[in-house]
Amino acid sequence: MGKRGPKPKGKIQIAWSPNFAYAIGLLVSDGNLSPDGRHIVFTSKDQELVELCIASLGIAVPIGKKANGLKRSKPCFVVQFSDVLFYQFLLTIGLMPNKSKVIEAIAVPKKYFFDFLRGSFDGDGSSYSYFDPRWKSSFMFYTTFASASRKHIAWLQAEIFDTLGIQGHITKNKNSSVYQLKYAKAESLKLLRKLYYKKSVPCLTRKRLKVEQMLSIVGEHL
Repeated sequence: MGKRGPKPKGKIQIAWSPNFAYAIGLLVSDGNLSPDGRHIVFTSKDQELVELCIASLGIAVPIGKKANGLKRSKPCFVVQFSDVLFYQFLLTIGLMPNKSKVIEAIAVPKKYFFDFLRGSFDGDGSSYSYFDPRWKSSFMFYTTFASASRKHIAWLQAEIFDTLGIQGHITKNKNSSVYQLKYAKAESLKLLRKLYYKKSVPCLTRKRLKVEQMLSIVGEHL
C-alpha cells in the first residue's frame, strides 16, 4: 500500500466560543460555501463587518471589493479563503452551498446561541423605531431578523422562545421572497439585552449605536 499523504491542516481553530459563534452567525447570514468543497466567501457592504468576521475566526485574509450589481450602489467588501476542515465542519452544523432558501436549523451550542444570533442580526437583521401618531408619547421600536428560508426563520423563533419565552411574529410581504421575524417593544428590549450582554462583545458599531439611541428615548439602556 502506498503511503498516505499528511492530513490537511485548517487555518481556523474549530472550537466554540463567543467570537466563533458570532462568526458562524455572520456566515449563515452573508457567507457562501463554494461548490468546490473548500472555499468560503463572506461579503458585506460594511467593511467593519468583514473585519469582524475574519478577526472572530482568528485569520488574516486580504479584503477585496466587488461591484454590488445595483445601480448607484457602493461596492461590497469581500473575503475568500480556503479551509477544507472548516468547510466540512460548516456542512455538519447545517450550512451548505446555495443556502439562502433551503437552510434550516444550525447546530449551535445553547451557551453561545445569542452570540450566534448577534452575528445573524449584524448580517441580516435590523432595528427601527417611530412615534405612533395614534397615541400620545407612544414610541415604538422593533428588532427584526430576515431570511429567504421559512424554516430557518421559524427555527430562530423557536430557539429564542425556548430561552427567553418571547414569541415575536413572522411576516412576509406579498411581493417579497424574504421572511421577517419581528419583536416589538417589551420583547425587543429583552432580546437586545441578551444580544449585547456586555460592551466588549464583537458587533457592528452602527447597529449597536442605533439600538442604544433608540432605547435612550424610552429611558432604557443595554
